[in-house]
Amino acid sequence: MYESDITQFIKQLKAEKPTLEAEQRQGRALLWDKQPIDMDERRQAQQSRVAQQPYVYQGE
Repeated sequence: MYESDITQFIKQLKAEKPTLEAEQRQGRALLWDKQPIDMDERRQAQQSRVAQQPYVYQGE
């Protein structure tokens, strides 16, 4: 049965480094998988923000 060079490469890589998929999942969880947003916390944070001056570099 034919296997492309890419498929052979991936199989070889997984054989050499069996922890590869677990490391990929950890990286994804770190960067992409986020907890749901708590709307009450978000509203409170927005209400407690201090308004920024229109031109922050203007001296008084």
